[in-house]
Amino acid sequence: MKIHHLRNATFVIETEGKYILIDPMLGRKGSLSPFTLFRFKPLKNPLVDLPVNSNAILEKVTHCLITHLHPDHLDKEAEHFLKEKSVPVICSVKDKRQLEKRGLSILKTVDYWKDEDILDLKITGVPARHGYGFIANPMGIVMGFYLEFAQSQSVYISADTIYTEHIDKVFKELKPDLSVLACGGAQLDFGKPLLMNMQDIIQFIKNAPGKVLANHMEALNHCPITRAQLKDELVKYSLTEKVFIPEDGQSIIF
Repeated sequence: MKIHHLRNATFVIETEGKYILIDPMLGRKGSLSPFTLFRFKPLKNPLVDLPVNSNAILEKVTHCLITHLHPDHLDKEAEHFLKEKSVPVICSVKDKRQLEKRGLSILKTVDYWKDEDILDLKITGVPARHGYGFIANPMGIVMGFYLEFAQSQSVYISADTIYTEHIDKVFKELKPDLSVLACGGAQLDFGKPLLMNMQDIIQFIKNAPGKVLANHMEALNHCPITRAQLKDELVKYSLTEKVFIPEDGQSIIF
């Protein structure tokens, strides 16, 4: 298996002849409005362009998986790409109608804790909570995914979430070989963080049964946690060997 990290939460899983694109944000630098105006500098998003090798990777995409509909996980440029290339999409059953309205081709929908067999893999939907406290409700529906490939490693995509009992259930019962964790610590101008704080990030990494890939950093103006900060924390807890922190455009053989 190979993981191609592009930017933010956008990456491609290459395995068994498939190239599965996850949460595509494909627009140019600055194509989205700032997500916070006061708490952090009101810079337009994304903060960085896609890496130079992204087109070569995207040309190979065979399928797309979408965890939720926020523009940093599915922007207009990504919608155009998916429609132009007729890429079949896998998503939460709760997002199907909206994605079809946008003109995307839905191959399969997944419900929470229901298994779906497709593409020679088993996909399980995992509940996710996009924020601490009241902020999670307006942030809407999010679904994590557990992918169990027939001849390769299993992958848990936690999606935009705080630490919940559902994560513990995945770790204890499904035991993923690789867990993908959103680590940016995103915050709006009001409310508590939308993603795990550093304490919960460390808890996630400690409890994960396999390796962890950390993403969702240094691409959006409301995500203050940097790669360097995360690396410093991993050193404190002797966890550096357990975690991949890819640079944009980096591919990791797992």
